[in-house]
Amino acid sequence: MAENGTGTAGDAGGTSGSARLDAWIWSVRLAKTRSQAADACKGGHVRVNGEKVKPAQALKVGDQVRVRRSDGWERIVTVTKLISKRVGPPVAAECYIDQSPPPPAREYAGPSAIRDRGAGRPTKRERREVDRLRGR
Repeated sequence: MAENGTGTAGDAGGTSGSARLDAWIWSVRLAKTRSQAADACKGGHVRVNGEKVKPAQALKVGDQVRVRRSDGWERIVTVTKLISKRVGPPVAAECYIDQSPPPPAREYAGPSAIRDRGAGRPTKRERREVDRLRGR
């Protein structure tokens, strides 16, 4: 139950008005840690309704949040529920509507060069052949 006695046991720290942006990003598992969420906000990788924001920005239901990840993929979500405590993935998925495009396909790197055990360091000639195979 909430401190004022009005919440329910399954509320997961929900608030009716607003929540801190970095705490919400962490709570719904868009970032692994709260400090990573705050660093993403400070670095300009998070936008709310198209504007760069600070970690303490108040978030409201209906806001569109864009989080750019380190691999270049951008998550676009619309807030449907405000929470301040970290919850499991099924509950976290209920707190937003994911409007992100599908992640880019991984590029196939091809087979890696495997050397026999004890063959030692590759010669210059062998390194050039490996580079040629990899297209470098």
